[in-house]
Amino acid sequence: MQTAHAEITYITPEDYLEGEKLADYRHEYIDGEIYAMASASDAHARISGNAFILLKTHLRGSKCSTYLGEMKAQADRTKYLYPDVMVTCNENDRKSNYSKSHPLLIIEVLSKSTEGYDRGKKFEYYRQMDSLQEYVLIDQTEYHVDLFRKNAQLRWELFSVIEADSELCFSSMECCFTLAALYEDVDFELAQVERASEY
Repeated sequence: MQTAHAEITYITPEDYLEGEKLADYRHEYIDGEIYAMASASDAHARISGNAFILLKTHLRGSKCSTYLGEMKAQADRTKYLYPDVMVTCNENDRKSNYSKSHPLLIIEVLSKSTEGYDRGKKFEYYRQMDSLQEYVLIDQTEYHVDLFRKNAQLRWELFSVIEADSELCFSSMECCFTLAALYEDVDFELAQVERASEY
């Protein structure tokens, strides 16, 4: 009995971008291949939405723009990724309709299936963008946020915040809010059940 092998076909960036406009589901693009994005849990959706609202409110009236989930980050010509939340203050990004190349801040909400990728390769891809100042990873099962911040020596430093009343502060936009606000309305019990089902 023969085993069928999936045929890998190279897709140009231009074809990917055109196809994504019509796609029913989001896909990330890495070096000629596309990868379907998984659906989000209740906790994931709430945390992403809270982060978006808190940042959007803080930045209202500024030249910065906040995006929630549907906007691509272009790490380079062969890599297009979908951050959960992204902030850019770059004038060129304001004129780009389907992707942004100069974000200051990117946030990802972790799940069991994506955590290794978000901490590893995806962060590596994001670091190709010189504009990026802060990268944030949010656990959806408990109060725990890892903030990676680029220092003056262009090295990435890790700051972990783990208490509900502790403040998460972004130096890239002089913004702080508590983890309680970030995790507002999150059902941790439901999130933990969902997490266990991923094993």
